[in-house]
Amino acid sequence: MRAPDLSTTIAGIRMKNPLTVGSGTYGHHGVFGQFYPVETMGALVTKTIRSHRWPGNPPPRVHEVPSGLHSSVGIPCNDWDYFVAHDVPILKGLKVPIIQSVIGRTEDEYVEIVRRCSELGIFAGIELNLSCPNTKQGGVDFGYDPEASFHLVKRARDATKLPLIAKLAPDYSLLSRVAKSVEAAGADAISLVNAPRAMCIDYRTRKPIIGNRVGALSGTAIKPMAVYMVWEVYRAVRVPIFGMGGVTDYRDVIEFMAAGARAVAFGTINYVDPMALPRALEDLTTYLQENGIEDVNELVGAAHDDRDELLIPAENRLESEVPV
Repeated sequence: MRAPDLSTTIAGIRMKNPLTVGSGTYGHHGVFGQFYPVETMGALVTKTIRSHRWPGNPPPRVHEVPSGLHSSVGIPCNDWDYFVAHDVPILKGLKVPIIQSVIGRTEDEYVEIVRRCSELGIFAGIELNLSCPNTKQGGVDFGYDPEASFHLVKRARDATKLPLIAKLAPDYSLLSRVAKSVEAAGADAISLVNAPRAMCIDYRTRKPIIGNRVGALSGTAIKPMAVYMVWEVYRAVRVPIFGMGGVTDYRDVIEFMAAGARAVAFGTINYVDPMALPRALEDLTTYLQENGIEDVNELVGAAHDDRDELLIPAENRLESEVPV
């Protein structure tokens, strides 16, 4: 039996298979190398960085909940010089496409970090984190606003020739509008979902458990919501999608791809089962062989039968559909 073709191309980034990791769940460049080679995955999405040193949120930062994780880390970062001196040399040696996730508090900070990353010449793409659920400024402010997202992505687009992936907020009410806005602004792909905001309160103290009070929920508890949002965005835009949210095994990968994702990221499961991704890759290969599927891309959008009827070609869209 001939081996199936697992390769895919998303936002111009050639991946040997559709599996990757969510930013912040794998570290910068290979903490998980003790379990399996980073080159096992199709692309590496690194920990989100800023243009300046940032301590993150106050502890406690992580609290286990049924079927998931309640957290509020706040994206701590070393400064840019440290990143260039300590992390970049290691990243240069990896034989896998690297997508660097970035965030800023303002448009100017986003544009600056995008420009700096582009000048390094080592990244296959840049992920704009528009939806961090637990930062005081930036991130969530952009991700929940179609107009703000449009202007930010437009400025980032002008600052780099690298593929841009916009990571969206898990918001039902504005999801399609924000997705269309970042597509119109020049995003080459969309990544979703980030962890939705959440809170846990200690019944004994009657106070929030997490030091930041408000945190995020990740893990298997959010998977059905995440699959729906990938489905919804796939029906709204033409750019490809990185799907994520509660992925644990090959069956979840198939589900996300059928909903419309072209690549799928493993996140919280990495903390529980660091071998989940390579095992899923092996099981996905077996599934494709047993079902006579020669190309993994045949799975993309398999759950839809009317998507093309819903999409409006960009050249035919009303001017009012694009933020200005």
